Amino acid sequence: MMNNAAKTPRYNVEEYYQAIQNSEQPTELLDGELVAMASPSIQHQRICGNLQFFIKQYIRRNHRACEVFTAPTDVQLDDHNLVIPDVFIACHPDWFDSQKYNGAPDFVAEVVSTNRSDDFDRKLWLYRIHGVREYWIIDPKHEKVLVYFFEESAFPNMYSFDTPIPVRIYQNAEHPLSIIISELF
Repeated sequence: MMNNAAKTPRYNVEEYYQAIQNSEQPTELLDGELVAMASPSIQHQRICGNLQFFIKQYIRRNHRACEVFTAPTDVQLDDHNLVIPDVFIACHPDWFDSQKYNGAPDFVAEVVSTNRSDDFDRKLWLYRIHGVREYWIIDPKHEKVLVYFFEESAFPNMYSFDTPIPVRIYQNAEHPLSIIISELF
């Protein structure tokens, strides 16, 4: 009996870009597998857009060297993993090429939609092993946020949408950043 996994093509990033070049479908490369992404909901887009705006204002006010990006900006973690985080903070400007960020962002936030298992399992693992410092899983359905700060623990802290959530990568800043998700609507 043949295993289905053996039939699934495994792509590297160069092959990924060739495979999707004529496609309008947003797609990620997870462990060499092409994974189609669903169109985000309006609530999803509001959270992402406002989160980016809030972080961008903080960075500007505090003269930080980092930048904040939203989907569809590509992030190459390795030769077989290219993700499109909903929101990420990149603190290494020399890691950008003309098409993507090459390496682990310092901060990633994913807003859960139809790809629950990708956000809670596959991406959690990928972000952790590739060196993302802080990973937020924002779950609008349950109005909860799981926050992983991998430098201190493999276990998350859980917050409600009405609770201030500290952005741990800025915990030692003169003016630390915290975000209340319900204020992003």
